[in-house]
Amino acid sequence: MQTWFITGASGGLASRITRRLLERGDRVAATVRKSGVLDDLQSQYGSRLWQANLDLTNSQQIAEVVERAFLELGTIDVFVNNAAYGLYGAVEEASDRQIEHQFMTNVLGSLRAARAVLPFFRKQGGGHIVQISSMAGHYSIPGMGLYCSSKWAVEGAFEALAKEVAPFNIKTTMVEPGGIRTNFITSNAVFGERMDEYRDTEAGQFVSLMKGELPGIDMSMFNQMVVGDPDKMAQQIIRRVDQGEGPLRMALGSDAYEQIRAALLDRLAALEAQKELAYSTDADDVVKQV
Repeated sequence: MQTWFITGASGGLASRITRRLLERGDRVAATVRKSGVLDDLQSQYGSRLWQANLDLTNSQQIAEVVERAFLELGTIDVFVNNAAYGLYGAVEEASDRQIEHQFMTNVLGSLRAARAVLPFFRKQGGGHIVQISSMAGHYSIPGMGLYCSSKWAVEGAFEALAKEVAPFNIKTTMVEPGGIRTNFITSNAVFGERMDEYRDTEAGQFVSLMKGELPGIDMSMFNQMVVGDPDKMAQQIIRRVDQGEGPLRMALGSDAYEQIRAALLDRLAALEAQKELAYSTDADDVVKQV
């Protein structure tokens, strides 16, 4: 039996992970924004489900909840940093407050939660951090720039963190799912204030798609276009933790594989085309490598 700490456990991918873990006999410390959403699981699994309310924009609450979980449960083996949401629209359309809240939740919330866990992991001799990122951490498209940028920030921070904590027997896995058949968009999406200037652009069309405003497409149809199975993804995340070893990044979904691969190939091709330019700006006394 292992003990898992999961943020944002009430919906989407995290809820599937939570249910699978409880079904197989593990303990789960689950944090939620609203009380009562996991009461059905609580009545079924009793003390094996530990609950707490947590707002990832509240740094003091993050520290208090993490400390209480370790004190009351004794040991936590796996920390799943899941809670996040999407902010959609052209970059200019989002308000300062929306942008700040997006980064407070997706980036600073994830970092603060991980930083709160690390002293306890070191003290107990190890642990495993599972950071839920996104295929959007590798590319950015009109209408998703702010959400993508939050995931790029997560990718950069946790790539370094993984190397920093490895000497303490703390493992790190970044999960990069593609689209998942959950309520992530319909229940968690936030949109900027639409501007007429962007309505007929790629960004505007993307927002119209996400809001179900395109003729002939409703959100039920949109959900069927999404390829990711949340139960299969949950199973693979649990399997990776059970195995204990694997690549830092874990792409889930054929769309994630294709999108990430295309983005990396495009960036590599653009970089290779600039090799001569890059080398030409070295100081004259630099020894050139052949």
